[in-house]
Amino acid sequence: MQLLKRKKSRQEKLTHSDNPALDTTEDIDAAKNVQNDSAEEALSPLGDMPITEHLIELRRHLIKICVAVLIIFLALVGYSRELYNFLSDPLVAQLPANSTMIATDITSNFMAPIRLTVFVAAFLAMPYILYQIWSFVAPGLYKKEKRIAIPVLLSSIFLFYAGVAFSYFIVLKGVLKFFILFAPQNVLPMTDIDSYLSFALKLFMVFGLTFEIPVVTLLLILAGIVSIQSLEEKRRYIIVGCFAVAAVVTPPDGVSMLMLAIPMWLLFELGLFLAKILIKEEPSTDLISTVKE
Repeated sequence: MQLLKRKKSRQEKLTHSDNPALDTTEDIDAAKNVQNDSAEEALSPLGDMPITEHLIELRRHLIKICVAVLIIFLALVGYSRELYNFLSDPLVAQLPANSTMIATDITSNFMAPIRLTVFVAAFLAMPYILYQIWSFVAPGLYKKEKRIAIPVLLSSIFLFYAGVAFSYFIVLKGVLKFFILFAPQNVLPMTDIDSYLSFALKLFMVFGLTFEIPVVTLLLILAGIVSIQSLEEKRRYIIVGCFAVAAVVTPPDGVSMLMLAIPMWLLFELGLFLAKILIKEEPSTDLISTVKE
């Protein structure tokens, strides 16, 4: 009964706010606050849902993700050999004239293109995968959190694709050229297709995740875990850490380490710069709201 009375009183306030006789800003702000409260109360049933319903909802989104990846995989499986040829073009261009790729396992000729097709299917379905994750998480978020989450998701997709493209078109060619150039004269380079696929996929994932540094930096600052001043004071240590991480996750050569460490540093500076812009905007909006009040 109390809940019905609260809803009835709120409806009366909303209808009162729609009356054109309201001329004061205080009444308009009160009506807006009532609307915000009613919107936030609409989220409360999610908190009362049992864990089994949350798991059922999560399973539904996971099934949609698996179906989307499977559909894309079935559409691309007929072109699995062409996809592997596209992936191996940078290596084949660097090999000597009388050298080719080899398969040391009898199943490698079949499994390596299939593995690549699965990766490409998940790669192309990434926007839909993130959309399903967003659909599962969004009902539990407030409006302010949604305004932050949507640009973060979109920028994360773009940066991940940019990192993979950067690793394929720029980094992969330089790394392969470095390794083949330093091969002994009495050794004929013949790379196994499975080992090359694992090498390329690892490189793509490393650069794809590395390009998420601006988003991670921005989220850490906005969440209050770190501050801009502390990151600026520890900039030299962060730069050294970028080179240390690049030396660990990349192949044992200086070219790939520099191609990863330098973008990591620049992307960190980009995230710091964006955080400065956003934090400068927040006091101004607060000041405007206080003046209006």
